[in-house]
Amino acid sequence: MTSLDGLSKVQLEDGVLRITIATAENGTSLDGEGMVQGARALEAVGDRIGSVLLVGEGPNFCAGGNVHAFASAPVRSEYVAEVARVFHEFVRALDAVTVPVIAGVHGWAAGAGMSLVCLTDVAIGGPGTKLRPAYPSIGFTPDGGMSWTLPRIVGDARAREILITDAVLSGDEAVRLGILSRLVGDDVVQDEALRLARTLAAGPTPSYSGIKTLVRASRYRSLAEQLDAEAASIATAADSPVGREGVDAFVEKRRADFSSVQ
Repeated sequence: MTSLDGLSKVQLEDGVLRITIATAENGTSLDGEGMVQGARALEAVGDRIGSVLLVGEGPNFCAGGNVHAFASAPVRSEYVAEVARVFHEFVRALDAVTVPVIAGVHGWAAGAGMSLVCLTDVAIGGPGTKLRPAYPSIGFTPDGGMSWTLPRIVGDARAREILITDAVLSGDEAVRLGILSRLVGDDVVQDEALRLARTLAAGPTPSYSGIKTLVRASRYRSLAEQLDAEAASIATAADSPVGREGVDAFVEKRRADFSSVQ
């Protein structure tokens, strides 16, 4: 992999923008520099990417915020506010992405790590994966959008229960609830996430963008409004290079080559 404009936490290869959100340093806590570089890269790469891959380097995907740094800060409220500001700039940039966002979730995804998992389109874990809000255990409230994303995944009542009791969710339970997409062997979580990211990066990117745009807008629309938006979107897709290639390939009984037309 080659670095993107000298950003050590961000790499671009085969259309996949890989962002390191935590490292073994500081116990795989959320990497502030990874957040800064990730937000900058997401803004800079534009249509050069086909997918985003979030990874943690170390024994965990991300064990949450650096609590030791919170404790040693001269003014804790100011320090935590700045951490949240930087984190939320990344979250906003990630939410605005129109390509698929994938995470390989090995070990723990706690606190900010769980917030990031809830933001992805596809999150792959293993039997050893564990998720935990972790905020109540230190007397905090959520950040990273967890109080917004989790209720939309599991429902309001279940989200309140998970957050208030600071529940530890196994990989199996997280899949059942829809937080994780599926499980693979613990030793191949990151490999499988990278494989999927590369596959999607070579797929019909405008189709994925249209899907994400429709789903995002459905938060605010009535069914009638959404039906109108779907009709307009599918009509546009039908006459696009990607849509034409997909239909022609189906009729001609061959595999679509989307990379040749986008």
